[in-house]
Amino acid sequence: QVQLVESGGGLVQPGGSLRLSCATSGTIFSIAVLAWHRQAPGKERELVALITNSGIRNYATSVKDRFTISRDNTKKMVYLQMNNLKPEDTAVYYCNLRSPTQTYWGQGTQVTVSS
Repeated sequence: QVQLVESGGGLVQPGGSLRLSCATSGTIFSIAVLAWHRQAPGKERELVALITNSGIRNYATSVKDRFTISRDNTKKMVYLQMNNLKPEDTAVYYCNLRSPTQTYWGQGTQVTVSS
């Protein structure tokens, strides 16, 4: 059984920073692709960033050069450092773990960017 628990969301002013964390359980972490997705009100869920088990990273164009995804295989954690936040980054952010056979989601954490 794999569980994902996000933390670190909150209210921040435009231009500010937040760091999201996702704690995972289970034995497949080291072989999994990890990702952050987000869903804004009235919009579909979208991929924000992913990192493979070999450390290859991909980012949505809208967050490139502002967000950084990282993973700690020892602690089974995945992080999303978000800098220069914009109002359009407001959304519920979800942690995602994908193995060759299964996909798991966290419950989400709210990020609100507003002055």
